[in-house]
Amino acid sequence: MSNPPTGPAPEFLALQTALAGRYSLERELGRGGMGIVFLAREVALDRMVALKLLPPEMAARPGLKERFLREARMAARLSHPNIVPIHTVDEVDGFVFFAMAYVDGGTLGDRIRERGPLTHSEAVRLLREVSWALGHAHLQGLVHRDVKPDNILLEQGTGRAMVTDFGIAVLAEDAGDESPTQVLGTAEFMSPEQATGAVVDARSDLYSLGCVGFYALSGRVPFTADTAQAILGMHVTQPAPRLATVAPAVPAPVATAVDRCLRKDPDQRFEGGEAFAAAIAPSQEATRDLPVPVRVFIKQSREWETVLSYCGFGLAWIVPILLFLIGFEAPGWIIAALLPLIAALLGVPVLSLVRAARRLLASGYTRSDATTAFLQDIERREEEYRFQVGERVTWTDRIARWVKFGGFGVAAYAFGMAWFTGNPFWGITTFGAFSVGVAGLLVQEIRARARGDVMGERYLKLWNSNLGKKLFDLAGIRLERVAPALGAGLHRPTEVVIGLEADRLFEELPRETRRTLEGLPETVAALEEDAKSMRRQVSELEAILAEIGDDDPTLPSAEERARVRAGVEATRDETRDKLRGAVAALETIRLGLLRLHAGGGTVESLTLELQTARGLSDDMEKLLEGHREVERILRERRETGAFSIITTDPGFAGA
Repeated sequence: MSNPPTGPAPEFLALQTALAGRYSLERELGRGGMGIVFLAREVALDRMVALKLLPPEMAARPGLKERFLREARMAARLSHPNIVPIHTVDEVDGFVFFAMAYVDGGTLGDRIRERGPLTHSEAVRLLREVSWALGHAHLQGLVHRDVKPDNILLEQGTGRAMVTDFGIAVLAEDAGDESPTQVLGTAEFMSPEQATGAVVDARSDLYSLGCVGFYALSGRVPFTADTAQAILGMHVTQPAPRLATVAPAVPAPVATAVDRCLRKDPDQRFEGGEAFAAAIAPSQEATRDLPVPVRVFIKQSREWETVLSYCGFGLAWIVPILLFLIGFEAPGWIIAALLPLIAALLGVPVLSLVRAARRLLASGYTRSDATTAFLQDIERREEEYRFQVGERVTWTDRIARWVKFGGFGVAAYAFGMAWFTGNPFWGITTFGAFSVGVAGLLVQEIRARARGDVMGERYLKLWNSNLGKKLFDLAGIRLERVAPALGAGLHRPTEVVIGLEADRLFEELPRETRRTLEGLPETVAALEEDAKSMRRQVSELEAILAEIGDDDPTLPSAEERARVRAGVEATRDETRDKLRGAVAALETIRLGLLRLHAGGGTVESLTLELQTARGLSDDMEKLLEGHREVERILRERRETGAFSIITTDPGFAGA
């Protein structure tokens, strides 16, 4: 038996009657505490709009009509890509309403209820867009006071977040005008000061945005209870749970920023939306897609181990056969026939790397592009490993390492004893201990590959080494010079861009001038590598600071954390200074080359600048001297994916 058809609501019919000729209502979109929203078509401009109506019975209540109109007029002042714009505010035949842009899409609340928490990248993008929108409103003196998932629309197709429903917003300077006993908002997303009826400002919206971020990343709200009053009481009296305790895979900078928004004391939160947006995504280049030639290069590099394995397997057969033939004095032509095969098996792995590098160079990309992209790919994979397997090094891995070193150590001792004594016992011991060491090595290697991007790190080290540079030099022989690719999604650090330009300017100088400036490309390359190393270290130190946590005194071991944090911050700031120095030296070389091209510079002055630049590398290598605990933390985090805060240096805080 079918249900009887449901007719339109009385408000729909009455409003359509009043607005006939101006708007054509299609259907009701939703209802909230301050109004009903209808989808309509604006007749004059033939566009879809959303009409928000204050129900007549509410408009008749003292103050509500004025507050509703005030909402519309304040919100109409806002013009921002992430705020739903209001077109008009009007009152017709007792109906008070405003027309705003219709956003084709659902709310963030609908999205999470239907499909669960957002991915990290989706959540970061959404939180940044909402924080920018709120920051714009705050600059206009407007506090939203009802930031929640159902007031954040997600545009169909683009996924753009758009804030709507400033239904209970008030001007910041008038925020204290509400009755102290009147609480407006949604309990699950309400700040402590709003829950108690105290004066609110922009930081109240940031608390609510922190609740939204907590919900978007974990699928649950910070506090739950049977009644709204109980939830409000928890917001006021209880510290919010750490996001990492319910969503451990969330990147540390994001979790720390959300936790900071959820502080009870507004002074301990971010000052505004821009600061929060910067804190959750300090490095946006890591989220960009890599261009196809660079992705192919990374793929071919990672496949090189397979080529090496096949060639090694072939050599494992051919070399013993060759030795056997030599020992039995086989005909020379047979031995000579095997030598090219051995040479091919030795050369194929090298040629495969050179071929991959040559294809990359022919596409307009450089070795610096390759190493930058490799680092980006490794960081992405490491995030996935940390989510999938957690701690990178466990007790099993440490035991395997001890077995490896113990087995090889005993084998070396037994081999020495067998050599000097000739006792067969030591020979057997050598074989047994060596087998144990190999077993430990295999276990360690297998587990390391299952818990981190070990091979990626090795390939990055290869391409960063002198051998990698020589392979690229070999790949570039007789290759027609190609204009550098624009990146097509690959983020080139400033030092790489300046270095590429300096290389181009150097190549365009007359041959005699290039001879006089011999060593300039090597200096530029060294400065590039130093700057990239400093930039990576700054990024690592920023991640460590996020994992240590901020200055929240409620954190465990707050005093020790503050001491370690101060040391890491000092090292980070010093590293930034070194980074700026390396980039400034590169810029000086580029400007010197530009002056030479323009006829306004001299080779002598550029030579002096080169000598100054060459002295920077040694200074860079001494950066961590005096910061022994930071060096330990960096090493421990790189090796294990985590670190411990321990007291190792009484003078660390002042280092």
